[in-house]
Amino acid sequence: MKWLLLIITLPTQNATARMRIWRSLKASGAAVLRDGVYLLPATNKHTDLFNKIEQDVSAADGTAYHLQINDYPFTELFNRNDDYQQLAQEIQQIDQRQNITDITRQARKFRQSFNALVANDFFPSEVQRQTLTLLDALDQHINTQLSPDEPGSQPGVIPRLNTADFLGRSWATRKRPWVDRLASAWLIKRFIDPKATLLWLESPAHCPADALGYDFDGARFSHVETDAGTLVTFETLAHSFSLLKDHAIKQLANIVHVIDVGGFAVPEAAGLERLMQGMRNRINDDDELLAAAGQVFNDMYLSFQQETQPHE
Repeated sequence: MKWLLLIITLPTQNATARMRIWRSLKASGAAVLRDGVYLLPATNKHTDLFNKIEQDVSAADGTAYHLQINDYPFTELFNRNDDYQQLAQEIQQIDQRQNITDITRQARKFRQSFNALVANDFFPSEVQRQTLTLLDALDQHINTQLSPDEPGSQPGVIPRLNTADFLGRSWATRKRPWVDRLASAWLIKRFIDPKATLLWLESPAHCPADALGYDFDGARFSHVETDAGTLVTFETLAHSFSLLKDHAIKQLANIVHVIDVGGFAVPEAAGLERLMQGMRNRINDDDELLAAAGQVFNDMYLSFQQETQPHE
């Protein structure tokens, strides 16, 4: 194992430079061996960081020594287990009988704290995985409250389908759709069959025999357990019709996945979830709700598409 060691001294009167450098080192997750002596695993990213700090120290009339050390047992200095265990304890202490909005707010803060730990967890352990499991379980509780009768995932292989074979069909899912069902309905109308008829079911048992069901247990398209993990219905549809080659749809799939079943957060997920909650509270008609949500998905899709376009 290779390590980077940074030894710095700064003039006591330059408090601004001292604070700026300290914040950079703290944010990096560097271990502190003693005052002015910092350690990180040897990576290109950390080398660039120490080089930048070395220049910053020199500009502030200080001194800096940047060294590489080989095969020394420093790993334990980066053990984050206590931090994960503290976070796990806070997650487990949530009263799940309280208002779902309050639980959602707390869950979002926990997810942010977890992501901050992961960013500087250079040697992940089983404790990180266990904490993520607790977070995902909390997200699942929230989604269950917002969307009762959420389908379970079933193991299976997803066949590749041709959109031409699915034109002019009726598609049915549970009424009062949440994010996965809204996004799936948008995907169907936008990329699979613009003339599709969408039905909102009182219960899956009322699904017509000739309709294509989605996002409920026993539906033609729903959650699927694969070797790579659980796919939500939006992802299943996108895989089935080979739509994930589109970067923008793949980005949307990542967001829908996080909101629906949890996982590592993506920046847009919290904002979209909050927006969808507001729409759902304001709009009682499911067709109107889809129209409003669909415009949001259209705009996000266009925004993600622009990321792949060369700038002039």
